[in-house]
Amino acid sequence: MAMPPPARPRRLLPLSLGLFQGALLLCFALFFTYDKPSAQAEDVILVASKIYSTFPLFQDIQVMLVVGLGLLLAFLPHYGLSALSHNFLLLNFSMQWALVLQGLLHHFHHGQVHLNLHSLLTAEFAAVTVLISVGAILGRASPCQLLVVAACEVPIYFASEWAIVTRLGILDVGGTITIHVFSCYFGLGVSKALFGAAQQPVHPKESPTHSSDLLSLVGTLILWVFWPSFVAALCQPGDAQHRAILNTLLAMSASAVTAVVASSLLEKDGKLRPSHLQNGSLAGGVAIGAVADLAVPPASALALGSLSAVVCVLGFRFLTPLLARKLTLRDQCGIHNLHGLPGLLGALASVVAILAAPKDSSES
Repeated sequence: MAMPPPARPRRLLPLSLGLFQGALLLCFALFFTYDKPSAQAEDVILVASKIYSTFPLFQDIQVMLVVGLGLLLAFLPHYGLSALSHNFLLLNFSMQWALVLQGLLHHFHHGQVHLNLHSLLTAEFAAVTVLISVGAILGRASPCQLLVVAACEVPIYFASEWAIVTRLGILDVGGTITIHVFSCYFGLGVSKALFGAAQQPVHPKESPTHSSDLLSLVGTLILWVFWPSFVAALCQPGDAQHRAILNTLLAMSASAVTAVVASSLLEKDGKLRPSHLQNGSLAGGVAIGAVADLAVPPASALALGSLSAVVCVLGFRFLTPLLARKLTLRDQCGIHNLHGLPGLLGALASVVAILAAPKDSSES
């Protein structure tokens, strides 16, 4: 009698994902609850004002991650649908996993974890690191491999954030260091570990088409519009949040213009390269995060945005081919150029801003 065929590998994804979702459901059932309703009218008004001030920013970030980032990753013509689907799956998977980890580690009191909108927002920031990191292996990793990366990266992110913010005392309201730099080099490490054994030629299916570049550019525009909410979401309401919004808008405006200039000057035919605009126009938002809430002059925000676009475009033009040739390091989406290099530039800018600022500049 012939033996039945073995289970297909594709069944591994629903089985493992279903088991993990069941485990998360059990954790929520045992430990998670909501805050009790307040009986004081003043407390009700205070809670309502916090919700009404935070939820619009939260909605903006949702649009960024689900729609904007998903479309940005759709530049591979034969992987656009998978990129959107996997981005959506990883966001929800990583957010729930982050909620459980941060709740049990930081908000576990008297046997319960109390959920609120702020905890959901910080969990989504943890999920962002996963969405950025997998850009380095986009189209080359299986869905199961992506889920393993997410499961491993979220706890490492929390450990990294604790070391940077709590132990070192570094202020980074926009996640320049804790999110962008961390996720970039984590993703590049994963790419090297999985696919860096030998140099591989670029597959013909990896070349963008006019239609896929158009989808990616739409994603860029959505990210560009909503990025100030991402930077300002965790700022203190008031002057700091106001400065963060203004500085981010100025930096991203400068990076959009400079990306066009730099790309046109570097290309031999003088034409604008789509990947330069798609990424260079967002580089200012990455770099400004570390200093967004500080009382820096408007000219500094514009200058930082322009510099970040220049290093991003230069990275695409020279550094990415060099890393692929010398280190056999494949960076499918160019996360090193959009998140790594501008992130390092933003970290350097924060050091300069803090050293140059008067003592009372952050108290205004």
